[in-house]
Amino acid sequence: MKRISTGSPFEKTLGYSRAIVKGDWCFVSGVTGYDYSTMTMPENVADQARNCFATIFKVLEEGGFTPDDIVRVQYTLTDANLMAEVTPALGAAMGEVRPAATIVIAGLIKPELLIEVEVTAFKV
Repeated sequence: MKRISTGSPFEKTLGYSRAIVKGDWCFVSGVTGYDYSTMTMPENVADQARNCFATIFKVLEEGGFTPDDIVRVQYTLTDANLMAEVTPALGAAMGEVRPAATIVIAGLIKPELLIEVEVTAFKV
């Protein structure tokens, strides 16, 4: 088993790994829209989604996976009204991969967070 960290302070504070690789599987924890190099958060949901996928793709690469290995994605949005704004960013990231997907509307732990993305990848 391999634990992957992005160096986010939240990983240590909350006691989790950004991702776990176990055999042919990679489980990526929920990722929010922070730019972890600057610890800044964009104000709009589309930019937050793009940051989520930049982090996810980097983590997958570190674990020996590619975006094409993603088999499951869960999107958590704070408001259903954000769907129109975020849909192009989600389609750009996952449109060719087309994993099984779920969209949940729920609160997140900070008010500036508009989206969280969690993926599972599997190497065939």
